[in-house]
Amino acid sequence: MIVLENVTKVYKMGALEVPALKGVSLRVEEGEFVAIMGASGSGKTTLMNLVGCLDVPSSGRYVLDGVDIATLNDDQLAAIRNRKIGFVFQSFNLIPRSSAIHNVEMPLIYAGDAERRRERAFAALQAVGLADRARHQPTELSGGQQQRVAIARALITDPAILLADEPTGNLDSESSQDIMRLLSELNRQGRTIVLITHEPDIATWARRVVRLRDGLVQSDESRPPQPGAAA
Repeated sequence: MIVLENVTKVYKMGALEVPALKGVSLRVEEGEFVAIMGASGSGKTTLMNLVGCLDVPSSGRYVLDGVDIATLNDDQLAAIRNRKIGFVFQSFNLIPRSSAIHNVEMPLIYAGDAERRRERAFAALQAVGLADRARHQPTELSGGQQQRVAIARALITDPAILLADEPTGNLDSESSQDIMRLLSELNRQGRTIVLITHEPDIATWARRVVRLRDGLVQSDESRPPQPGAAA
């Protein structure tokens, strides 16, 4: 599903070139749950942006579902992001004065997809256990509930891949475990999950842990899931 071959990413700041990725090769199969770990500056967020088609490599090759991303234009990349990939962020990125259900609807609104929009948004909230909070605004929800709304928003287009960038970074330990149980269940249902985290206990929920250091893959290890994670 996700294949990166010797991918580099260099950012140019005037005359200065800053290499963020220095030749990363990685393969993620359909239905996997992979955690990507690394210290600040290791390249993990850059890698997430490339996998999510938010950016393109400086060199190397990225193939998603058999399609070479380098062959696509901006509109085609946007279409892939909307159809195949759901994003979950550390800061939730919810619209403060909008209801939970309206926040969940937003990807469909941007895509101009009005078909059963409210019904689909409510179903997504049901899937994350928040149907009874559909009319609440983010300020009326706990951090864990806000992240569940964000996950429902990511699910609204029925993507095959969920990219979660530090999804528990703003949560307490109990809420973090709740979110990881939810992601684990979504993985059990067949979704591919790529998780960025710096927290070892969060990474244990994944079946594979890829560690980055200085823009390179330092290790790539499979492991059994912890109790409560996907079987």
